[in-house]
Amino acid sequence: MAFFLFFFLSLLSLASSASRDYQKTFIVRVQNEAKPSIFTTHKHWYESSLSSILSPSTPTQVIHVYNTVFHGFSAKLTPTEAVKLQTLPHVVAVIPEQVRRLHTTRSPQFLGLKTTDRAGLLEGSNFGSDLVIGVIDTGIWPERQSFNDRDLGPVPSKWKGQCVTTKDFTSGSCNRKLIGARFFCNGYEATNGKMNDTSEFRSPRDSDGHGTHTASIAAGRYVFPASTLGYAKGVAAGMAPKARLAAYKVCWNAGCFDSDILAAFDAAVDDGVDVISLSVGGVVVPYHLDAIAIGAFSAADMGIFVSASAGNGGPGGLTVTNVAPWVATIGAGTIDRDFPAEVKLGNGKVLPGVSIYNGPGLSPGRMYPLVYAGTGGGDGYSSSLCLEGSLNPEFVKGKIVVCDRGINSRAAKGEVVKKAGGIGMILANGAFDGEGLVADCHVLPATSVGASNGDEIRGYIDSASKSKSPATATIVFKGTRLGVQPAPVVASFSARGPNPQTPEILKPDMIAPGLNILAAWPDKVGPSGISSDNRKTEFNILSGTSMACPHVSGLAALLKAAHPDWSPAAVKSALITTAYTVDNRGGTMIDESNGNTSTVLDFGSGHVHPTKAMDPGLVYDITTMDYIDFLCNSNYTINNIKVLTRKTADCGGAKRAGHAGNLNYPSLSAVFQQYGRHNMSTHLIRQVTNVGDPNSVYKVTINPPSDTVVTVEPQELVFRRVGQKLNFLVRVQAMAVKLSPGGSKMKSGSIVWSDGKHDVTSPLIVTMQQPL
Repeated sequence: MAFFLFFFLSLLSLASSASRDYQKTFIVRVQNEAKPSIFTTHKHWYESSLSSILSPSTPTQVIHVYNTVFHGFSAKLTPTEAVKLQTLPHVVAVIPEQVRRLHTTRSPQFLGLKTTDRAGLLEGSNFGSDLVIGVIDTGIWPERQSFNDRDLGPVPSKWKGQCVTTKDFTSGSCNRKLIGARFFCNGYEATNGKMNDTSEFRSPRDSDGHGTHTASIAAGRYVFPASTLGYAKGVAAGMAPKARLAAYKVCWNAGCFDSDILAAFDAAVDDGVDVISLSVGGVVVPYHLDAIAIGAFSAADMGIFVSASAGNGGPGGLTVTNVAPWVATIGAGTIDRDFPAEVKLGNGKVLPGVSIYNGPGLSPGRMYPLVYAGTGGGDGYSSSLCLEGSLNPEFVKGKIVVCDRGINSRAAKGEVVKKAGGIGMILANGAFDGEGLVADCHVLPATSVGASNGDEIRGYIDSASKSKSPATATIVFKGTRLGVQPAPVVASFSARGPNPQTPEILKPDMIAPGLNILAAWPDKVGPSGISSDNRKTEFNILSGTSMACPHVSGLAALLKAAHPDWSPAAVKSALITTAYTVDNRGGTMIDESNGNTSTVLDFGSGHVHPTKAMDPGLVYDITTMDYIDFLCNSNYTINNIKVLTRKTADCGGAKRAGHAGNLNYPSLSAVFQQYGRHNMSTHLIRQVTNVGDPNSVYKVTINPPSDTVVTVEPQELVFRRVGQKLNFLVRVQAMAVKLSPGGSKMKSGSIVWSDGKHDVTSPLIVTMQQPL
């Protein structure tokens, strides 16, 4: 029902704004039928369609034409013109553009991917050679050693892509490793005007760093030595070191525009990629209004695995993005490495923090005056956040300054303190950020501390101000620490479930390393990302679900190389059912934000386990028609489904067969609307395909959610051959719980099929909802 409310509100918004004469970009879906013969090209036909609804004085400008994942075009229109265009008989839908944002060397070893393992996933897949990963991001810095083509064979014969050349991206920028590079800026410029070529490159070249970083995580070559400012020294390597890369630049200074993202999907699928990695996201909307969901559906339909970042909106609930079931949605966890930088206070207390800094330091053993920026006069709110121009130089000069996290970037706060004359910075989390810490490359001695320690430091400053002993502190940098426990931990920023669009589908699907990840970095961007930072580094350390997503993209390439007959859904199933939830201390993974035990809403099925995913035993496969049945049972209209899938659906059979929870997803989710009922029950149907041993018998173990009764029929699955498919039925009974109107309660358990060699684990979630 949620998407009907959204669509109704969208129509109201469009109608109410129709009288305002402004233009924005719309994506227009047209009928699949061939263009009328009187038009020489589709673009000609689309321009004619626009001319029919525009005034004679208004120029007709098609921004992009889509032919592969989507049949249609994008154009700038006023709301009134969009309504008129919708009335044309060959127009299926007019979709408002959304602007997306980026979800910004030890991880291969942490994941168990070692070059010396001759029977593991790397060796079994030939390190991903001849598989192509398309990275839709901010572009790439091709000169990095992570993208060298030493010992790689010829470009795969199936490849149809191109290396778009410009004055700053020559034909030599591509090689047998980076085999394709394109950029898409028409949508960006349609909204923002012509880009400033002095601040960003009109080419596939990366002027931000994010795309270079994510591409090298997915498929970077082995590079030694690798480090950032002396931190994290070792070998840098991507997940699929021999996989080929294709860079599709869609993100610019003002964001990533849907019309450009859809054009990148269109090109990537046509070029012949095997995996698409997308570390951007935005507001969750119904699937037929979501350009990423639309592009990803057609990609999956053509056998391409799509992984996307879950978002950095955690630790709050309902923050997960990119939630379509045909997309692998990846949250972020920690690895067993960090960069401690402790705060030593004048009262003798030592508080933990993290940082990456190698510049002129604080004098060893010396204590420095300590102040809280929010008490320095002026606008207390702005100064507390250390916003540009908010600090009084007389107040902060020569002192260590405590800044609150929020609004501007963490590294930018350090620059503000440095400009004002401060000698160091302590960056304190707010209550929402909790105890989660991210190590940043700073431009002055600085460290980050959790919310509780931030409170303690501010309390110490306050009490010291009332005594005759002014507050003092220093920061002690400890370098790189390995073997950290516990690990993995769910990163505080990692977006959480439940799925705001379809609660029957658990999201995120899984987590992967996303905190303090070392990867390649451009020359022209300092490690802090601040324009005034002129330091150069071959590698940089970043955090975000943006970093977690390409880990899974690379792993998917390895799995597809090892199992070329597996569908994208089978690859995702292998990753989901073999994921683990236990940390290196032997307990359930904890939530970094509060130190409590994390749940399936935090980590999905768990943390990826590549070597087990190589041989999962059973997989839950999903066909295009299964997804269409799912959309039917989710109350999407025939027209909505056509917009999304390019296919005409028959929902009669689908609705008779079941409900949205019956999509053959590797996780299981039962959603109960209480409506005053006390006893409720439902069933979930699943089918598994044997990809393990020909003659195998799997027995089920049920770990029911609390206060539920769960049965599985049959309790034993007997397989006689590889590729054989068998069904089972899960019945879930639940008792009503006390909830306020609009409230909900989630409980989790699991169903495990085991043949003594493989444990095929599916999370089972039961959600009780009390309607408003």
